[in-house]
Amino acid sequence: MDTAAPGIESEGDLAALIGTIEAAPAGAPLLAARALEVVRHGVITGEGPTSAGRIHFSRAIDSTDTEWVRRILVAGGRGAVTRAEADALFDIHEAAMERMDGGAFDSLLAKAVAHHVLSTCHHRVPDRATALAATTPLADWATDAALDRDVAAWLAARLRRRPGNQARLAPLAALLGPAECPPVPALALDLAA
Repeated sequence: MDTAAPGIESEGDLAALIGTIEAAPAGAPLLAARALEVVRHGVITGEGPTSAGRIHFSRAIDSTDTEWVRRILVAGGRGAVTRAEADALFDIHEAAMERMDGGAFDSLLAKAVAHHVLSTCHHRVPDRATALAATTPLADWATDAALDRDVAAWLAARLRRRPGNQARLAPLAALLGPAECPPVPALALDLAA
């Protein structure tokens, strides 16, 4: 079986990788990024460890995919979401043409990337488990804040990679402010996602 992460061929293999990530004293963000590649592969193909025992459509994210992503991110470290993890999340987002999870992945993406961006710019953020919980609104902790130029440039570039889909990423665009964010519908700029 062709997967994005060689050696991760079954749901058990992926669960073991996540167990290794959870057991690492400081978390293992690089292993977490590798595990996120497995999710991306499953999103693209509809096959692999994340789709075992269920029907999964290619190029779609469903609630099971979103829960795999959440579990990987929470396991991935005690500190902030890393650039490698944030890039892997954007790659999953860009691979999926459809959402079948009621917006849960988009909310998780916004929270995880905001966690990375704000912490990289030395702003206070909650621990991963709290920040990424489905019950924690992004607006509770992601406030207007000045972003480092390099971080803002990275975020703006990632937001522009998939034209026509900015409404899903409006909470992230709002972190950039009007000068740097790609155009999004004005009503979509609610950070409560």
